[in-house]
Amino acid sequence: MRITAIRTDRLVVPLDPPFPAAWDQVPRTRFPVTIVRIETDEGVVGIGSGDTMDGFAAFEHLFVGQDPLAIARHVRVLETIDFHAGRYWPLEVALWDIAGQAAGLPVATLFGGALDGIPAYASCGSLVPAGERAERAVRMRAEGFRALKVRVDPSNPTRLEEGMAAVRATREAVADSMAIMVDINQGWRMAGDIRRSIDGATAKAIAERLAELDVLWLEEPLDGSDLAGLAALRAAVPGIRIAGGEMTRTFREMEAALDADAFDVHQADVVLAAGMSNGRRLAERALAKGRWYTPHTWTNGIGLLANLHVAAGVGGGPFLEFPYDPPGWTPERRDAFLKEPIRPGADGVLRVPATPGIGAVLDEAAIRRYAA
Repeated sequence: MRITAIRTDRLVVPLDPPFPAAWDQVPRTRFPVTIVRIETDEGVVGIGSGDTMDGFAAFEHLFVGQDPLAIARHVRVLETIDFHAGRYWPLEVALWDIAGQAAGLPVATLFGGALDGIPAYASCGSLVPAGERAERAVRMRAEGFRALKVRVDPSNPTRLEEGMAAVRATREAVADSMAIMVDINQGWRMAGDIRRSIDGATAKAIAERLAELDVLWLEEPLDGSDLAGLAALRAAVPGIRIAGGEMTRTFREMEAALDADAFDVHQADVVLAAGMSNGRRLAERALAKGRWYTPHTWTNGIGLLANLHVAAGVGGGPFLEFPYDPPGWTPERRDAFLKEPIRPGADGVLRVPATPGIGAVLDEAAIRRYAA
């Protein structure tokens, strides 16, 4: 089998009403999506998505004509490109989709087949008043979710107290029926945001307060490169887990975080960080150390599936991130280009599709409708 062509479809899904993201509070009026299709001479087509793939056309020649099943070779090539250009890991998703189809197996089975599903946690992406956040949590519990993540903005005392009030109100509303995670988004910055992350003393004070509310983990409390600070925070506040690493760029950086014991919960996203194969390597090492692997998934349904396949394949968990914060962010908006939005079952479990490959089914009419 040989790769004959690589196609990209660029879409723009309008968001009405706009969705304000918690980490920058800029209303998002459009949701851009890039779909990658790898075509082969045997008629097998692999699908990937999750990042923009901007500028990839200059590197297509490094893959066309090659065996799509030589994935280790392609990962090494993608790592060299990443140094000079962008993160083109959606291509690896499409390669694994081909591998799964060729084997007649879900990709999660190729990655070990440890689990057929993982309980999803509702990952809330907006900042809303305490009472409203608590009401939404109760509705999510009724939908089957066993956990949710609340965003807290620590950029100034007022915002911080508003966020802490939302966590407290949520805990009072759901009692011990749901796990609660908190993300303060200090690990990396959106383009143009030059604010510094909070310092260790501030992070420790926040962690101690959240531990009193029985928060399962605190996500990205410090700059992601401050491995010594993250390890020290873990040791200083043993009553709460520390999570991070979602945008780690290389496997060596992942290894450094493992060696420093910086995180209780490793979250490298397989389409936005360093790929599916490297995600598997990270997960296996983290699990061997008694740590958790539950990746970031804030892209779209195909990116969510890619992360699910890796996490389920190796036995990750105990939860998997499921971006969900209605009415602003729903599976229908996120997966407008798929035949069926990706969603957990009534029991809150996000199950691995039983079909060979990744299991994503494109809606060609929607792709034409949203073409950029």
